[in-house]
Amino acid sequence: MTLTTTTTKNKVLFIMGTTGTGKTKLSLSLGSSFPSEIINSDKIQVYKGLDVVSNKVSETEQRRIPHHLLGIIDDPDMDFSISDFCSKVLSALDQITERGNLPIIVGGSNTYLEALVEDPANDFRSKYDCCFIWLDVSLPVLFDYLGKRVDVMIEEGFVDEIREAFVSDADYSRGLRRAIGVPEFDQFMRAKKEGQDEAHLEELLEDATARTKENTNKLAEVQLGKIHRLKNERGWELKRINATPVFEAIAKGDKYESVWEEIVFKPSLKIVMSSLG
Repeated sequence: MTLTTTTTKNKVLFIMGTTGTGKTKLSLSLGSSFPSEIINSDKIQVYKGLDVVSNKVSETEQRRIPHHLLGIIDDPDMDFSISDFCSKVLSALDQITERGNLPIIVGGSNTYLEALVEDPANDFRSKYDCCFIWLDVSLPVLFDYLGKRVDVMIEEGFVDEIREAFVSDADYSRGLRRAIGVPEFDQFMRAKKEGQDEAHLEELLEDATARTKENTNKLAEVQLGKIHRLKNERGWELKRINATPVFEAIAKGDKYESVWEEIVFKPSLKIVMSSLG
């Protein structure tokens, strides 16, 4: 099996989708099926810290397959721009393809991906043959899952992470603190720091949690709109995988792994194998 085409273009696999659709899970599964390395394309996950808040892949999973652009920025206030992203990705691609491995670009920052692929300065299309897999989940089903995911994240230390990173004069328009959940919990953190009574803190916590869920849903809608635009206006040949039944099984409390295997992993594997030739 070769990772290049007859025109000597290197292959690049993109796994796209809105937040929470299983992109990381699929990237790890596909990455275990081929000599691969994963490039993160989530503009928040490039920063070090807030691993729970940003849903960063665990260190154990990172050890399974080499990862790039994950937790590489120490300064939470640094503005990691689109041009920074493109430069880092292009450098990583050179390294990965030189090793003969398949680059898998994974994440939901679709504006960054569009610049990477379409900006003439990057000369991307002339160098790389793209395979795009799009994990799609019905929004009502996804919204239910995302809400429950926020609750799980809070149980796993979401609020503690935000408290440790809290700065009273923080700029929420740039850097790591743009992450959904950080601005939403600002008022709660200020009240807690001031030692306000528990009843008021509980109200603020509930409000912050509700706004985090609402803004996560809004993010999914925006991301989906950008994906549709890339498909319909840019002409990206996205291979859509409907993962909705997986999330319906999760909502029912059913065992979902077999469903995921049949309707997500196997079709995706077939797409990649066909692309690689």
